[in-house]
Amino acid sequence: MTLQDSKPHYAILDGLRGVAALIVIIYHVFELFPGTPVPHGYLAVDFFFILSGFVIGYAYDDRWDKMTVGGFFKRRLRRLHPMVLTGAFLGAVTFLIQGGVKWDGSHVGTGLVMLSMLFAMFMIPSFPGGVTEVRGNGEMFPLNGPSWSLFFEYIGNILYALLLRRLPKLALGAICAVSGALLTGIAVRDGFLGVGWTMADGGFWGGLVRMLFPYTMGMLMARVFKPVKIRRAFLYCALALIVVALMPALGGAPWHNGLLEAACVIFIFPCLVWLGASDNSHGERMKTACTFLGDLSYPLYMVHYPIFYLYYSFIGFDGNGVSATFREAWPAALLAVSVSLVLAWAFMRIQNHKQPETKYLNES
Repeated sequence: MTLQDSKPHYAILDGLRGVAALIVIIYHVFELFPGTPVPHGYLAVDFFFILSGFVIGYAYDDRWDKMTVGGFFKRRLRRLHPMVLTGAFLGAVTFLIQGGVKWDGSHVGTGLVMLSMLFAMFMIPSFPGGVTEVRGNGEMFPLNGPSWSLFFEYIGNILYALLLRRLPKLALGAICAVSGALLTGIAVRDGFLGVGWTMADGGFWGGLVRMLFPYTMGMLMARVFKPVKIRRAFLYCALALIVVALMPALGGAPWHNGLLEAACVIFIFPCLVWLGASDNSHGERMKTACTFLGDLSYPLYMVHYPIFYLYYSFIGFDGNGVSATFREAWPAALLAVSVSLVLAWAFMRIQNHKQPETKYLNES
């Protein structure tokens, strides 16, 4: 079914998605080294979730008289799953290039690598110590770690289609409030919000809460959103995202830093989405740049980590730390980022050629 677009397209939100993806890349460049300059870079994933909730609610809430649940799932799979398959395949290839060994040096048979790839393609998570958890560091999707967020994105899509879209604003707000309180509790308990990537230590429930609050907050915003005229919103919002990523981790008691990260997700990120959706006064150059960043963001997010596994292996990561300094590793980091950008650009071109109709709905 083809839905005719009658809504404005928020190009700035596309651009902010691209900025968030680049922040994730930079975070992963430095994540294994002590004293990372982007200690809160992983919160860009939480921004993805709130942006996704907003654009899904905005795009589909008033279209259900023209669309079935099956049609919605078909659209979302067509939009999201090709890159899930691509990321899983690239992860298997780069793992075999590494020699098919876990981080502790033990060898993994090719058959188990193929099984792990099959699990990843069907979004079946691996458990720590299970036969498909081939890298040995507990990742839910060991061939392409960032797929964990797509796993929860899919859960969010299912909840939206079957339940959340039917709820009145008050009930949706109640779910948002409860999940926000749980999110704050996790952040205060752990001292950070980097949960959800593993099934160990309650990781599934942590990831579910980490998705549910921003997702429902975005949907609630889509229902009550009233734009205001904010010029240069992209510049201000992009700068704010960068500042959040660069803020030093708070010392003292662990809950101090956890409370800071919860505040970023609960208060700052909704404001950035609201501001980003308020400015449609941008010129053609800004619109083109934002659209390009938005188109690049998802392929970049889904293909970079298989390349980074090679980078991590090269700099001597063994599951505990690295043997190189960043001064020694920066050429490999630059190569990994460059290869990731080129691959993402190529897959972006392929995806845009095959699915030009998905862009008009501002889908995440």
